[in-house]
Amino acid sequence: MSRQRTPFVLIGILMLAVAFASVGCDKLNVKKLQANYYFNKANQLFRDAKYSKAIVEYENALSKNPNLMEAYRFLGECYKNLYLPGKKSADNEEKATKALDALKKAMEMDPNNKDIIYSLGDMYDKMHNFDEAEKMYLKIIDLEPANMNNYYVIAEFYKRYAGDKKELKTKAEDMYLRRIETDPENVQGYAYMANYYDQLNVADNKDKFDRALTYHLRRLQIDPNSAEIYYTIGVNRFNKAFQLQNFLSQAERESLGAESEKDLLKAIDLDKNLAESYAYLKILYTNVQAKIYPERESHYLELANQFGAKWEEAKKRQVEKMKLEKELKNTAGTTQR
Repeated sequence: MSRQRTPFVLIGILMLAVAFASVGCDKLNVKKLQANYYFNKANQLFRDAKYSKAIVEYENALSKNPNLMEAYRFLGECYKNLYLPGKKSADNEEKATKALDALKKAMEMDPNNKDIIYSLGDMYDKMHNFDEAEKMYLKIIDLEPANMNNYYVIAEFYKRYAGDKKELKTKAEDMYLRRIETDPENVQGYAYMANYYDQLNVADNKDKFDRALTYHLRRLQIDPNSAEIYYTIGVNRFNKAFQLQNFLSQAERESLGAESEKDLLKAIDLDKNLAESYAYLKILYTNVQAKIYPERESHYLELANQFGAKWEEAKKRQVEKMKLEKELKNTAGTTQR
């Protein structure tokens, strides 16, 4: 008799277990729904830049679902946005600690998430923790070696810290070059490299103008009809002639002045609305050509006035164009609504 009842007892126990399991799953699902509610509410507050209020909701979400990786990520972003670089206070240091803790937790849960790694690097950067920031940025390159934008990010990072540190200058240059290598036909990579040299301190880098020119000319090979590139080359030649005037011979300054004039005029020929080209021609005639050829000073000053007037006209056209584009955009938006 007892043997016959045993299967029924076991079935009863199993049914009770399933029932309790169902209740447990229901509770779990309810918690996940509550977590998603708080998470979505927090996201809206984050988008509205209400970071302190968003923190409360992200923490509410995590109390219901501690496995919600994105909640840790954006909790860290909130604290990072509230952190004030350079400010020495207990409250500010606490924000930094909480930002790092949340972002590290998010990275533990998703160790190859580029956005989280970049955000951690950015936070360390804001705290001026160079070594830890560098580790994060280099990790991104390891994850995405073919993404040329990653090289630009870390090149700019090295440039900010370089100062007079030769090692970091070399690292910055290497990253700009690696960006070029990932896509040699992309003109922007050469522009970044040229801009890097153009911005160096001239007192310690008198060769910077010619080094920058090398990359401007490579840009021109890829895009030979770019008014902006001709303008940039014209500015580069003017800057060398003007900033190194005490170190150059008369013949060198004459050559540089002629090159600058030729390239700026070419830029205007390609784009008559590029106001900056007129502005630099005015500066060139006033500060270089009139000084190199004192016997023709009045001629160059007259040219400077002419191009100054054309500069004003071009600026007005730019303003009118921007105004028209804005009006058209607003009109299109109204029509769509």
